[in-house]
Amino acid sequence: MTAEAEVPPARSRLRGILIVIGILAVLALVFWYFSGETGGKKDRQRPAATVGLAKAVQVDMPITVAAIGTVQPVVAATVRTQLSGVLFAIEFTEGQQVRAGQRLAQIDPRPYRLALSQAEGALARDQAQLAVARTTLQRYRTLLAQDSIARLDVDNQVAAVGQLEGTVAADRANVGTARLNLGYTSIVAPVSGRVGLRQADIGNYLTPSDTNGIVVITQTTPIDVAFALPQDQLPRLRERLAGNAALDVVALDQAGIKVLAHGRFLTLDNQIDAATGTIRAKARFANGDGSLFPNQFVNIAINVDTLKNAVAVPVTAVRHGEQGDFAFVAGADNKADMRTIKTGPTVDGKVAILSGIKPGENVVVEGADRLEDGADINLPGAKGKDGAGKRRRQ
Repeated sequence: MTAEAEVPPARSRLRGILIVIGILAVLALVFWYFSGETGGKKDRQRPAATVGLAKAVQVDMPITVAAIGTVQPVVAATVRTQLSGVLFAIEFTEGQQVRAGQRLAQIDPRPYRLALSQAEGALARDQAQLAVARTTLQRYRTLLAQDSIARLDVDNQVAAVGQLEGTVAADRANVGTARLNLGYTSIVAPVSGRVGLRQADIGNYLTPSDTNGIVVITQTTPIDVAFALPQDQLPRLRERLAGNAALDVVALDQAGIKVLAHGRFLTLDNQIDAATGTIRAKARFANGDGSLFPNQFVNIAINVDTLKNAVAVPVTAVRHGEQGDFAFVAGADNKADMRTIKTGPTVDGKVAILSGIKPGENVVVEGADRLEDGADINLPGAKGKDGAGKRRRQ
């Protein structure tokens, strides 16, 4: 290699420095360009947002306590036989509504008819003997008055009459027992309600110790709902109950949307469950349409109080942030005014505002995601404040 082909070290270093300077110049131009664009965008006024408004109204808001409950029949009676025997007849249909005292089944009555006849025969025999003994006693007393018989005979006859009177009384009890057993062969409904699926068939030999019985009757009108309430709700409930207030209770479906029945608060349990910190309670419903079914799970809403003349707005107007709950209020100059609010109970899509909003003010219910405090707002269909010329790029 010749000396002319070699590049001096000083010239190589100079070329590297120039390349670095060129790269820095290009980066500076890029930074200046985008900084100018951002600054221009910041200098431009933000366009007004189109929002939906709703007016804050003043209404009475009920204060409710929610719980999950289980429907329980007031009475669930297992129908059993009170004596042993063969099931002779079944006189109900599964799922049928029955009334108290209606005959449901029949035990073979023939052995019990015979037992009644036997008891009545014994009673008739002993009554005849008693009549003879009384006649003899009367004759003995006449002879005793004539001093024709010893007093001992009279006393013995008095004792014999008393013994026969006791026997007749026992015979009458035996007749009553036999007649009662004969009546028990007809198995009747102890309460009015709906019968379930039968647990025995015709021809089965039944005894009073059968645990399943013949059928179960559930009383569904009225019907109760059992539920658990947090213990911190106990003072307010006791205060209302002490004043003999009738607390309205609403039963809703599992989704909490459809109202199934309206009822009233019935009672509280006598102790708090230490494991869960809740207290059990019951509500009673008329259930005339049968909308509540035993062992059904329902949502319960108890109206424990009413907030008078509360300011209410749609729940969509309430926003949540680091500073707490807030809402945007539309001012007279069509600017958004961000208000920190305190919310109360929520009923039917409306929430009570305890502070921060006055009645009659318009709150933003749609389009609040694009707003900030002091931003311009437009109503739906209104022409925006910014023209097309202001949107041109600077």
